[in-house]
Amino acid sequence: MLQIKTEDLAPEVPRMASITLLAGRDKSGRGEPLPQLSVEAGQSLAVVGPTGSGKSELLSDIEQWADRDTVTGRRLVVSDGPTGRPHDGGGIVARLSQKTSFVMDSSVEHFLHIHAECRNRGQETIVEQTLDAANQLCGEPIRLGTSLQVLSGGQSRALMIADIAFISDAPVVLIDEIENAGIDKLKALSILSASDKPILVATHDPILMLMAPRRLVMREGGMQRVIETSPEERERLAELRRMDAHLCRARDLIRAGDTLQEREPAL
Repeated sequence: MLQIKTEDLAPEVPRMASITLLAGRDKSGRGEPLPQLSVEAGQSLAVVGPTGSGKSELLSDIEQWADRDTVTGRRLVVSDGPTGRPHDGGGIVARLSQKTSFVMDSSVEHFLHIHAECRNRGQETIVEQTLDAANQLCGEPIRLGTSLQVLSGGQSRALMIADIAFISDAPVVLIDEIENAGIDKLKALSILSASDKPILVATHDPILMLMAPRRLVMREGGMQRVIETSPEERERLAELRRMDAHLCRARDLIRAGDTLQEREPAL
């Protein structure tokens, strides 16, 4: 199995010291209580709040490099990064949305080779590394000769996560509800974290919330406050991960055609 290391990732990927999002207004037009949000390179931040609280809108502001020109009125400031809005003709953000599908009529191998060539990734093993990482995330293996058009939703997201980590040169990573992808969410976050980029994860999953050192609380479209994950919460995280492993084991048994009566997973 592939061991993910920062030095394995594309060395030419531009890095950023930090991104800072300056406050705008919430859905009611009021100023946001949190004046600004900063995320350093190599840090992960969970974005939390109920459905409709503005998590996806916040990710969109970062993706669009907001400059007081979006509905929220926020502004993105980049430190020690590209000086213009795009770099090399592309954006600064790799965003993994809740729905991922391909329109390109190609094999997995052809797609990865083309993207690696476009991004000037010269490593001979980059395609194999990317595929190996993707196959750590999904239950049904992805093969190089498989058409992109027949990949399941989970396989597509697994492939894009690995592509973001190994091939993409976007120095900021945005993830929208990775827990709904049908993949190994903990391995996915580990693979992306190894890329030494600012990572923002909008999530409803308590495990992903507590895995991040900080979490941004959203309400009514506005940034409310940032909470540091406490030592007590980290102790509870271990308990939640055991419970999650139990549920995942039960899920895997049932969808593989077994019954819990035959092979009851242990807590």
